[in-house]
Amino acid sequence: MSGSVDGSGTTTDGPASPDAPASPDALWRARRTTSLAMFALVVLVAFESFAVTTVMPEVAAVLDGRALYAFAFAGPLATGVVGMVVAGAWADRRGPAAPFAAGTLVFVAGLVVAGAATSMPVLVAGRLAQGLGGGVVNVTLLVAVARAYPAVLHPRVFAWFSTAWVLPSIVGPAVAGFLAELAGWRWVFLGVALLVVPATVPLLGAVRGLGPARHDPARADPAEGSPATREAPPAGRDDAARRVLWAVLVAAAVLALNVAAQLPRAWSAPVAVVAAVAALAAARPLLPRGTLRARAGLPSVITTRVLVSGAFFGAQVYVPYLLVDRDGWSTSASGLGLSTAALAWSASSIVQGRLGHRLPSRTAVRLGTALVAVAVVGATVVTLLGLPAWAVVAVWTAAGAGMGMASSRLNVLVLGWSAPQDQGRNSAAHNIGDSVGASLALALTGVVVVSVGGGDGYVGPGPFVAAFALTALLALGAAAVAPRVGVPPTERRPTPGAATPPAGPSPAGSDAPPPTAAASPLTAGGSAAASAPST
Repeated sequence: MSGSVDGSGTTTDGPASPDAPASPDALWRARRTTSLAMFALVVLVAFESFAVTTVMPEVAAVLDGRALYAFAFAGPLATGVVGMVVAGAWADRRGPAAPFAAGTLVFVAGLVVAGAATSMPVLVAGRLAQGLGGGVVNVTLLVAVARAYPAVLHPRVFAWFSTAWVLPSIVGPAVAGFLAELAGWRWVFLGVALLVVPATVPLLGAVRGLGPARHDPARADPAEGSPATREAPPAGRDDAARRVLWAVLVAAAVLALNVAAQLPRAWSAPVAVVAAVAALAAARPLLPRGTLRARAGLPSVITTRVLVSGAFFGAQVYVPYLLVDRDGWSTSASGLGLSTAALAWSASSIVQGRLGHRLPSRTAVRLGTALVAVAVVGATVVTLLGLPAWAVVAVWTAAGAGMGMASSRLNVLVLGWSAPQDQGRNSAAHNIGDSVGASLALALTGVVVVSVGGGDGYVGPGPFVAAFALTALLALGAAAVAPRVGVPPTERRPTPGAATPPAGPSPAGSDAPPPTAAASPLTAGGSAAASAPST
């Protein structure tokens, strides 16, 4: 299957037809093969994540690798940052097809190495390759969405991505356990490797026609002052090499962050603080200018992602611990809070996807971050007051709903604020913010838990209250920054007297006028401008 380019410059699954209807549903149907391939790939990646978490204790026991247990999870997170930077520069220069193919091959190779490992160091090497390839795939998928779908479909695409994580989150651990008992833990890795290859074939065919984006000088937007609209053409090799070096430094700091909580109490806090500062300092050149100051526009999108990811994932790891430690739930039952949060995440993402641009992305992000903030503050209060376990599950379900709304629209905003030639770079920055935010929160909450617990870990409600309180501050910060994400050109109506865009097909049934030519970041070598709400 090979994709074709429609009249808007986007890739479709079949031959372009000038007479084809241009409604959002018609545009979506024209890309159904690409959408299904992306969905299948995300499902497999999600299953691999949950399945590996499930079997890793057995793997560490069999390979006598308990000392490297934490590194087997922290390592892929670190190498993923490097993969994101490499993919961003590569996709901007050459288009997403080549880095996507390379990232998939590295990811599959890592799975095979891990599945065939006879020692823990070899398995960790495979996991490092998985992280590197996964970082490349994550970024190139975002670039492919920007190039292959009109902006009006972006909320729907990211709703599908969120939904793709739900089934693996529910059945993944059980399937992985059954597979490990039936055929051995190695087939958790090898089975995913066998399935990833056929899942990527149709996707490769769809994206191979998406070449590098052209520089678009019409993207200047002084009103918002977003650096994304004023970037120069794609960076040269020297700049790309410097960015990779900074990414390696970020990866090293992320690893230090993840092991800080495992150090003796006297060293834990100092190492965590130094590593956190180093991670932020090294990440700064990889992020849009003004990110650390939450400048309006794209920088605030990334800042919000860092804060909300840190808040949610930093608190989530303590929900099952709380239910087991305080309420006496079994390990399997303690996953209820995570499962209901995953379902709420998916449901909320589907709602925003159906609403499309009828629900402005800035509004969706404000609602989502506010809900996460209320939920994390609620978890702190529930734990402090010793309220029943059902209250913990309820507030965390609300947190999942908030993330489903905010996370999907933050993805949309990154693409909406990105000029075509910067889609790879900005998608990489977005993913780096996600990883660094989660790593910072996990490491710092780990240090706080150990400190409050007097070195005894989870003793009484104090450590849990402290962990939730710290992440609540991050969540409140995300809610405060959220209004500054702005309205990207893809979601604006033209102002009176503004120049009208060139004549062209307009989605049927649209009640929103098309944006001006200067306000469309995806018309040059990328996706069509958004001109109608998604249905």
